[in-house]
This record gives sequence, structure tokens and C-alpha cells, in this order.
Amino acid sequence: MSAKYIWYGHGTSGLETGGYKVLIDPFFTDNPAASTTAEAVEADFIVVSHGHGDHIGDAVAVAKRTGALVISNFEITNWLSVQGVEAHPQHIGGGFNHPFGYLKLTHALHGSGLPDGSYGGNPAGLLLTTNDGEKIYLACDTGLFASMKLIGEEGVDLAVLPIGDNFTMGPDDALRAVKMVQPKHVIPAHYNTWPVIEQDPFAWAERVEDETDAKAHVLKPGESFSL
Repeated sequence: MSAKYIWYGHGTSGLETGGYKVLIDPFFTDNPAASTTAEAVEADFIVVSHGHGDHIGDAVAVAKRTGALVISNFEITNWLSVQGVEAHPQHIGGGFNHPFGYLKLTHALHGSGLPDGSYGGNPAGLLLTTNDGEKIYLACDTGLFASMKLIGEEGVDLAVLPIGDNFTMGPDDALRAVKMVQPKHVIPAHYNTWPVIEQDPFAWAERVEDETDAKAHVLKPGESFSL
């Protein structure tokens, strides 16, 4: 059974694998790019990469409505637990065998303050090995870093990389990231939500396919890609 990736818009996405629905960085309320709502989305698990409002946004509301377990770093899971949300803590470099696969938190170059101003720990990327052996790397919000090459040594089937610039990697650095990770497939994210991160994903995808062996897929919010 192949894994399915859904891009809900901005940095919000979903993975369906092994019969489980995993929601990543749920930001729907006040998200101009959102393709669905916090009231309609389904989730068995929620993964939060860092504490910024455009990533943790609706995590509490969706978790309480669906009963989904939230996975994040230690500081964020403590913050969520105080709000009555069931959470599983992990940290950078650590992995855990969840029912949907082995999830490892990777390094990410970014911030992680929580919406109320409290400390949100270290930001993270996500490396999932599904129960069928597929490797999916979601860089989440990050700048380029050299050890992306080490992540690529895992043999990545799908990478999801930010291209918006200003807050994350821009197109040039995201292309360099593709060259280091060497995924079979790559999808751009975290762009065109607001003017400050406006980019042309099709021009970027063309550069990826001209300069690397990866196949680039540009999704509209709400569209999906299956491995």
C-alpha cells in the first residue's frame, strides 16, 4: 500500500499510510491558502514541527475534536498537555515506532516560540519510514543546512521542501537541498500564502528536473500525491 501526501496549503499537510491519517502542522483558521477547515479535517495523529502560530495554529482544537495524539518536541508537548491534549514527546535525532511508522525528528534551522510567547523548544523536520518501507522527509520550516546530505543517505522517496524565502529557504537554496537529499520525488511548500513569500513553483520545479534526477510535483492546496 503506497503512502499518500496531501498538501492543505502553506506548511500544513497530511499523510495517509497504513490506514492512519497523520496531520502535520495544522493551520487552517486565518490561513488564506487553506483548502479545508479545522472543523472538517480528519486525523488519527498530529505532528507539530515547531511552535509558530502558522504551524501549531489549530492543533489543540483538532486534537480535542478528533482525539488525535499530538507528537512534537518535549517543550511543545508539555504546553499541549496543560491544555488537556494527549501528547507524545520526542526530540531532535530521536525516533519512535508509532502505529503509522518510524518517525524521527531532524534538525531544522528556524525559531519555535509559541503563540503565547512561551518557549517552544527546538524546531524540527520530520523523517518518516512507513511500515511499507517508504522514506518521506518533510523539511518543514528551515533554512539550508549541510547535514541535509546525511538525511539523503537514508534513501528518500519523497521530500517536501519550503521554497517561499524570507522565513525559510528560497528557491535557490531549496534546489541545493534537492541536490543534497536526492529524493526520488519532491514537492514545494510554504509559498504564496502571503505576498512576502510569493514564488513561482512551476519555474522551481522545472529547475529541479533540469538539474537533478528528482521528479517535481506542484500541488494546489487540497491536492495529493501518492508514492
